[in-house]
Amino acid sequence: MKKTIAIDMDGVLADIETHFINWYERDYGVKVNREDMLGVLESEGFPDKTAVKRFVYTPGFFRTIPVMPGAIEAVKELMENYEVYIVSAAMEFPQCLSEKQEWLQEYFPSISWKNIVFCGDKSIINTDYMIDDHCKNLDFFKGKPIMFTAAHNVYKTHHQRVDNWNDVMDLFRKEEVAA
Repeated sequence: MKKTIAIDMDGVLADIETHFINWYERDYGVKVNREDMLGVLESEGFPDKTAVKRFVYTPGFFRTIPVMPGAIEAVKELMENYEVYIVSAAMEFPQCLSEKQEWLQEYFPSISWKNIVFCGDKSIINTDYMIDDHCKNLDFFKGKPIMFTAAHNVYKTHHQRVDNWNDVMDLFRKEEVAA
C-alpha cells in the first residue's frame, strides 16, 4: 500500500505571494518587495492592509494564480510512488471552490476528484505526510509535517522546511532510500 501525502494549494502548489504582489501593483501602482513581507501575515505585508482580503473575495483571483515553479513535474513524480491528495482550507472563501477546482484541472489534470479535499480545518487530515506553508495546519498534524517556505513563515523553525519543489523531491527521495 502506498504512503499518502497531503499537499496544500495556496503557497505550495499555487504561487499566491507573487499573485498578491502582482495584483497589488496592478491596483495600487506600487511594487511591494517580498522582503517587506518577511515574517508577517500576507495582509500585513502591503501598505493597504485591506487589499489582500479584497483580492481573495474578488471573482477570478484564485483561478488566475500562477503555478509554483517545479510543482507540476514534482507532483507527477510523487504520484508514481505515493497516493497524493490536494488539501485546501477553502471554506473561508466559498466563492473560490469552483475556481480552485478549475485551476487544478488545468495544472494537475491527473489528480482525481477523489483526491481533492476542500475543507475548513486541516486537523481532520490523516495522511503520512503534509506539505503546507502554514504552521496552524502543521502543528497538530499526526503524520510528518513539511513546511514549504513562504514569506510569512521564514522565522518559524519547529517543522522540517523545504524551500521549493526541488527540495521536496530531494526529501522524498531520501525517505524512499531510508524505507
